[in-house]
Order: sequence, then structure tokens, then C-alpha cells
Amino acid sequence: MNINSENKQRIHDVLLSDLQRRLFKQYNTRTEFFLQNKRTDEDYDVQQTLLVDSVLHCETLNDVNDLLLNNTDLFDDDDNINVFTLEGTMNYIFKLLR
Repeated sequence: MNINSENKQRIHDVLLSDLQRRLFKQYNTRTEFFLQNKRTDEDYDVQQTLLVDSVLHCETLNDVNDLLLNNTDLFDDDDNINVFTLEGTMNYIFKLLR
């Protein structure tokens, strides 16, 4: 299912904002792990860059679903929506657009 060009920018914006927030939260909770394994802020910056690139290449609902499947570690078990199905991805996007 293609994303309408009028809606694409807005979807990219909310998706990127949410995923960056989740990545930042994950990074902060795992900082001790990162320090022990010689990971740096540069690793975080690389992950941010890859995330932005991936989001900006989402043209269809299936692309968004693939993006979420590649970033399952950013989602807690506490999340109310199963974002890893096409229906869940669609509901996740609707929730972000509220």
C-alpha cells in the first residue's frame, strides 16, 4: 500500500521522532553496557544516521513495516500495539498521527 505523497512527509516526521526517542531511551538505559564494550557516542550517531536514512526511504506501508521489523529492539513488551504486522504498523502510524 503506497503512502500518499501529501501524507508522506508527515508520516516520516512522526515516525522519525518516535523512533529517535526510542533509540535515545535505549541508549541511555544501556550506557553502562556501551561503555564496557568500548562503544561511543559515535556509534549512537551512526545509528541515528541509519535510522533517518531508513525512514526517508519509506514509500509504502510495507516499507514502514520492514523498518519496524529491523528495529524490534526499540519496542518494549509494554507497547500496546503489535507493530510487527501490517495491521499493527498501520495502527501504530495512526496512533503517532493523533
